[in-house]
Amino acid sequence: MLEVGKIQTLSVIRSKDFGIYLGEKEHPDETVLLPRKQVPEGLKAGGEIEVFLYRDSEDRMIATVNRPYLLAGEIGVLRCVSVSRIGAFMSCGLERDILLPYKEQTTKVEEGKDYPVYMYVDKSGRLCLTMRLYSHLNLQPPYKTNDRFEGIVYEYKDPMGAFVVIDHQYSGLIPAKELFRTVHVGEHVEGRIMLVREDGKMDLSLRRPAYLQMDEDSEKIYQRMQESGGILPYTDKAAPERIREDFGMSKNEFKRAVGRLLKEHRIVIEENQIRIIE
Repeated sequence: MLEVGKIQTLSVIRSKDFGIYLGEKEHPDETVLLPRKQVPEGLKAGGEIEVFLYRDSEDRMIATVNRPYLLAGEIGVLRCVSVSRIGAFMSCGLERDILLPYKEQTTKVEEGKDYPVYMYVDKSGRLCLTMRLYSHLNLQPPYKTNDRFEGIVYEYKDPMGAFVVIDHQYSGLIPAKELFRTVHVGEHVEGRIMLVREDGKMDLSLRRPAYLQMDEDSEKIYQRMQESGGILPYTDKAAPERIREDFGMSKNEFKRAVGRLLKEHRIVIEENQIRIIE
């Protein structure tokens, strides 16, 4: 059976000047054209070749020896090459770009940017893309708490947070309370796994465990103070929003880092400011 979106090994059924027709020996009446420019030299009737099947601009099934970046049923990252009234067209390594309809987008898609997508075959038999990945992801992750991860943000939902696809097949959530900076759909992120739930869902953090993160945070604060003449114009009683905006950390993380600097006798907390000890 010829399947759009798959790589298949097919036999040469017959040859024409403009190309060769491929099919399965047991079903010689069901064939697909491989254009002459893609036919390897020496391939003759009865021979076999591995090809990818898709539909061309005239909606005809056609074969290609080019391997696309994605197969039907796979998740990957593709680049938007154009945006039209019906959606965005994504480069997939084929002569024809693949449509990502507006209804399948989770954020505004812009030309020249990369986005995580899932490829499928729509009801009309054409290749299509969606950014709605969750139902296509594996909920049996091989990870455990405090493992490191690398992934790509595929959706943001307020007030939940940012959803991340890991290794192109597993889903994790960076809760909103863990987002101390803005992340964008399509952005590569890395961090640690805070929790793996019984249902396979994972909570993620862009930051390391507190006992490790504290050193980095304290140095970040100290360096900022050095750049500002040795003064931070507020204390650890400052509003959480200001701390997050200035340092990308929670108020508790800020207080822990300031506490580390105090313990090391590198700073002093005054009434309305923190000062470096000379």
